[in-house]
Amino acid sequence: QVQLVESGGGLVQAGGSLRLSCAASGNIFTIDAMGWYLQAPGKQRELVATITRSGITNYAESVKGRFTISRDNTQNTVYLQMNSLKPEDTAVYYCYARGIRTLAGVTDYWGQGTQVTVSS
Repeated sequence: QVQLVESGGGLVQAGGSLRLSCAASGNIFTIDAMGWYLQAPGKQRELVATITRSGITNYAESVKGRFTISRDNTQNTVYLQMNSLKPEDTAVYYCYARGIRTLAGVTDYWGQGTQVTVSS
């Protein structure tokens, strides 16, 4: 059974940094793309950043220049380095993995979410 386990969230002051990690576990062969989404209270879940297996990245305009996504394919882990954090970055951050290949087939998964709170 595949699981995505996130870590690294917490409380930080504006201008500070956090690094999120998400590790996929299970009998995984490959993962096509991994990424991070956020959901603020009362709002829909929205894209933060994604990265393909080959390393092609995509970012929301609001985080370009401040956040960096990376992944370790050997560890099935994706990271999100968040710098220059702003109060409006406060949200629950969800890890997403698209195209996880196992013996059972190909499936997408979401993590359980990790809270990021930026104080002003």
